[in-house]
Amino acid sequence: MGALFQGRCGWALLALGALVFPLLAQSSYLISVATQACIMGIAALGLNLITGYTGQLNLAHGAFMAVGAYTVGILTVDHQLPFWIAFVLAGGVTALLGFFIGVLSLRLRGHYFSIFTLCVGYILFLLIEKWERLTHGPVGIMGIPVPPGIGPLQFATPLAQYYLALAFLALGIWVMARIVRSLLGRSFIAVRNGDALAEALGIDLMRTKTLSFVLSVLYAGFAGGLYAGQVRVLGPDLASESLTFDLVMFMLVGGIGTLLGPLVGTCLMTGLTQSLQFLQDYRMLVFGPLLVVLIIFLPDGIVGSWLRHRARRAASGGRSTVSSPFATETPAPPHA
Repeated sequence: MGALFQGRCGWALLALGALVFPLLAQSSYLISVATQACIMGIAALGLNLITGYTGQLNLAHGAFMAVGAYTVGILTVDHQLPFWIAFVLAGGVTALLGFFIGVLSLRLRGHYFSIFTLCVGYILFLLIEKWERLTHGPVGIMGIPVPPGIGPLQFATPLAQYYLALAFLALGIWVMARIVRSLLGRSFIAVRNGDALAEALGIDLMRTKTLSFVLSVLYAGFAGGLYAGQVRVLGPDLASESLTFDLVMFMLVGGIGTLLGPLVGTCLMTGLTQSLQFLQDYRMLVFGPLLVVLIIFLPDGIVGSWLRHRARRAASGGRSTVSSPFATETPAPPHA
């Protein structure tokens, strides 16, 4: 029975559940919440690449997502550029910005890198808030168009936007799986395990770290572009550090350094947050301790703990697991 939830069968069951979710949802509001969860899942996948697989904690990830969102907002509202062209440019602008910031910041290591990126995120937040001629300042950008249809497919309804975000999430998972299972992905893991080890293997540290950083923020930029088309209103708060900390929380709860972990963390924490809405301002009194207990008893996250348990069973002669392109995960060590 356990094999049913492993490998391709497990991913197929998850995909089926995501496809039928709108049929079980009781309102358009829940569908919109699920759409935002898919978008945040894309951003969390990107952060997991640089943090979980390469071992560099980027605390400006949410600000890069805001850059992607504002790129779409500015180009579509102020310059009347078609949405999909602006969406592609959002990824390009974010990746280009990530390249220059990565070249500077990745010369630092450990917590120095994290502190530097935290400062970068705050600078980006100030630029968005204060550069009124470009970003409209505290007023924000309103009237962002919804993604236009592609052929017979239209995305004007919440249900259509959900399936659009789900399709991009599925594409992001597939691309990420190809990356982490490739030689490049193994290079990222070698860098995470130690710079000295990576250099001994002949890996160019700066080039590998920079590429991981650019790919990571590219995911954030595309997630921001989808977010802009879904909410249609942007404000400077999108670039605040709270979004980055939410994405870090999704990784920690689901399992850092695993492919499925960020998705599980995003869905679980989004659902938990919504289920505690009836408590209003007091919901954090319940949400906070639950999060602390989860991290204490499952330090590797939900998926990471399950993978380590499965590995221990296999090592002790337990039942073998199903092999598939998506079954292989590489949980980050506790210090990552």
